[in-house]
Parts: sequence; structure tokens; C-alpha cells
Amino acid sequence: MGTLLLFLSSALWGLVHSLLASLKVKEAIQQALNAPAMSWYRLAYNLFAVISFLPVMILASFMTDKPLYAIPVPWLYATLVIQLAAVIALAVGLLQTDVWSFIGLRQVMGGESRGSIVTDGLYRYVRHPLYAAGLVFIWFTPVMTWNRFVLYFSLTLYIIIGAYFEERKLLREFGRDYYEYKVRTPMLIPFLVLKRS
Repeated sequence: MGTLLLFLSSALWGLVHSLLASLKVKEAIQQALNAPAMSWYRLAYNLFAVISFLPVMILASFMTDKPLYAIPVPWLYATLVIQLAAVIALAVGLLQTDVWSFIGLRQVMGGESRGSIVTDGLYRYVRHPLYAAGLVFIWFTPVMTWNRFVLYFSLTLYIIIGAYFEERKLLREFGRDYYEYKVRTPMLIPFLVLKRS
């Protein structure tokens, strides 16, 4: 029962997070708010995402849990190095996409977010390096429990489904340019390009 509750709470968080990122919801909010208020949307969205995920993490922390595995030394050190590499990749990916715009501070200060597709650096190898690095980080956790597994599984589903819907938005925004980038660049796993008929 506890595992199901954790999965459902993670799924609910993912659903609300995705709805707030959807074009239809953003357009509806934009019609209700004036332009200066709308400039706060990205920052408020990010803050809400973090704050609303805290109850899920608290639930996972306080529920009865069972260990699944613990990676022993010396392999433990390898997983920690891989996690460190994932954190570095996250930082590099954020810098490539304009970290201030990603957070929402640039919009609040009256600037505009980048209006072009990033295809160099990490984005040359995968279309979603932030998602890929996040997945590497969580799945290389050296100590795995049932609660962590359910949480990580839920987050993985959310990331894959979210990437699919995000790409629909990007295709709508950038059209042929994004389609060509999508055809030649893998989504999450470097060098894995699925052939399309």
C-alpha cells in the first residue's frame, strides 16, 4: 500500500508539473494576467515544482522501507565518480541553455529567454542532456531501497513522457529546424538514433 501511495503521489506531482508547463495552460494564464505578471511565470513554476515535490520526498523518507542493494567498495567509488560526472553535465547543460532564463530570473528582470535551438556542446550528443544527466545521477545511487526505486522509477517515467510533450512544443515553436535536429540527435542516450520510416 505504501509503495502504491508513493507512486501515485509522484505521478500526481508529475501530472500537475506537466500541466503547468503545457502551452494551453500557459496561454490561459497569459490571457488572465498582464505581461509584467506573466514575466514571473517561469520563476514561480520552478519554485512551485521544488516546493510541491518536498511532500513526496518526505513521504518516501518516513515510509517503511527495505534495502534492495548496496554497491560495495571498490565499485562504490565508480558510481560516485559517475554521479559527479552527471552533476558536472547538469551544470554545463544549464550554462549552455542560459541558466538565468532557465530559472526564470532573466524574464523577471525584463530580459527575453533565448529564442533559438541549442545544438552544440552536450546538445550535439543528446536532445535533453539535463534529463539524461539527471537519470544517470539517480540510477547510479550506490544504495538502493524500495522507496528510492519507486521514486526513481516514477521520475524516469515522468522525464520520458515529459520529454515527449516538450518536443511537441519545440516542434511547434521551431518547426523544420527542430525536426531536422531531432532526426539526427538521440533523445537521451548518446549515439542511439532510432531510424524512422
